[in-house]
Amino acid sequence: MNTLLLALSKGTEYIEKFIIITAILLMMVNSTANAIGRYAFGKSLYFSEELNQFLIVSVTFVGFAYAVRKGRNIRMTALYDALSNRSKKAILTLISLTTGLLLLFLAYQSVFYVLEIKSLNRLSPALQFPVYIIYAVIPIGLFMASIQYLIAFVMNITHAGAWHSYEVEDSEAEDIGV
Repeated sequence: MNTLLLALSKGTEYIEKFIIITAILLMMVNSTANAIGRYAFGKSLYFSEELNQFLIVSVTFVGFAYAVRKGRNIRMTALYDALSNRSKKAILTLISLTTGLLLLFLAYQSVFYVLEIKSLNRLSPALQFPVYIIYAVIPIGLFMASIQYLIAFVMNITHAGAWHSYEVEDSEAEDIGV
């Protein structure tokens, strides 16, 4: 079971890193080229803003999955920190399961949104690129984030300690037994 979780975690991590790094580098190149064109030649790239918007969507949704993997997602911990270690594990297990299932449902629903955009044959204004291809990253990012939460759920029910993700154990609750 641990080998399967490791393989799933590492496989999705590679995809996440590739998408995030590529999108950020493309934003940098696009913004730099647009600035050089505007200030050196008096002409902006007509598609620059639109391309950056599409890339930001990619970084946002895939970056969310990566943040969950690294335990860097936003958490409200005021009440959590006051709980006993057993309670922390129980709450973390419940949160991991419900959030994972919710994100899985949202990924499922977002597929229909992307299919609806596809059926409208909507093209981006500047690039004339099919918008549904760009928005297809939304269900992918939500699905990958749901996998991370579900892996955390499995880690919490099969391992000692309280786990935020496959890689991140709650440092204050490490001494909990299963």
